[in-house]
Amino acid sequence: MTFPSVTPSEIRTALLLRDEIALLDIRHEAVFATGHPLFAANMAADRITLEAEVRLPRKDVPIVIYDDGEGLVDVAADRLKALGYSNIRQLDGGLQGWKQAGFELFQDVNSYAKAFGELVEARRHTPSLAAEEVSALIAKGANIQILDVRRFDEYATMNIPGSISVPGAELVLRAGRAAPNSKTTIIVNCAGRTRSIIGTQSLINAGVTNKVRALRNGTIGWTLAKQKLEHGSDRRGEIGAIEGGEANARDVAYRAGVRHIGLAEMAALQAQADRTLYRFDVRSEEEYTAGHLAGFRHYPGGQLVQEIDMAAPARGARIVLTDDLRVRADMTASWLAQMGWETYVLEGGYDGKLEVGPPRVIPKPDPSHRYRRPYEGTDIKESAMQAYLDWEYGLVEQLRRDATHGFFVI
Repeated sequence: MTFPSVTPSEIRTALLLRDEIALLDIRHEAVFATGHPLFAANMAADRITLEAEVRLPRKDVPIVIYDDGEGLVDVAADRLKALGYSNIRQLDGGLQGWKQAGFELFQDVNSYAKAFGELVEARRHTPSLAAEEVSALIAKGANIQILDVRRFDEYATMNIPGSISVPGAELVLRAGRAAPNSKTTIIVNCAGRTRSIIGTQSLINAGVTNKVRALRNGTIGWTLAKQKLEHGSDRRGEIGAIEGGEANARDVAYRAGVRHIGLAEMAALQAQADRTLYRFDVRSEEEYTAGHLAGFRHYPGGQLVQEIDMAAPARGARIVLTDDLRVRADMTASWLAQMGWETYVLEGGYDGKLEVGPPRVIPKPDPSHRYRRPYEGTDIKESAMQAYLDWEYGLVEQLRRDATHGFFVI
């Protein structure tokens, strides 16, 4: 098949100008994680039929596909065209062409969210404690509360002793109940670094009066420090916002450039057929299942920030978030806006008819094709964990070299 190509320099220009573009790496995830452009999204050729219409809702969105010489481009283009996608090009020279142009390759998955997290820590000097320090506080019964911001299934697999599960976007909404005493030090942890940095900074940005610290390097750092983990825990944080949480979250979103809109304005955005509009419900799965606005895909706020390349592969698209309690949407939107997304929060809509039912779930890839994250499970080699941390430490400098990100930090 012969179809148009686009040069790496043209892709770079589009990213700098924030033009809408879906740069798709069509290799399997395990290979994608070995190196790709910063804003490339992984959509393996053999998963296009499963994923494309969920992740790319506009059929004439500009799509650029590439591989690394595996011969997947024609197959991927055929599958996209069969689904009705009409604006498909290939990257001139594939991944090798990108490298030969002198442009950066980023490893791992969710790379630009992780790079953004590192930039936040560098710019805001997000405070943290080492595993040994936190372990000592636990041992002496200090007035602390550890909040685990990962997905609940990750928390149930392994967690810091005594911690409570409060997934990322829920922090401002639930920390007031988890740590009602302002003298309690809140310690935020994830598996590695990004979600704990973003979670800690979320509470600080929202004006929590407690002292807040990230657990440096999360469960990886805890494991490398030879500390014991709990397994099978089921403690969940209950709703109870920090003092002034709703107003403060709205102010944080405002400072990041987020716009609040009503149903009429959202309808106007939907009517603009030349732009992709992603709509996400950032509440819990249970809340979504009980009743949600039509057309909104479920994606918990903390994971949406971490996995935005997976949720919204069309860089330069618009995003609308909804949350009947608003706090989670505002805090999530504040981070997406800082990552360069045109982001809106929908106000209202829950007094009308709601759809009922669980989220749509895309089947998981074959385990042999999936990248094994160095921070998941309990059987990861310590050398892999340390290598992962070393990679994260270098991301701010790599962002500087790449120079396409357009991130800012409030």
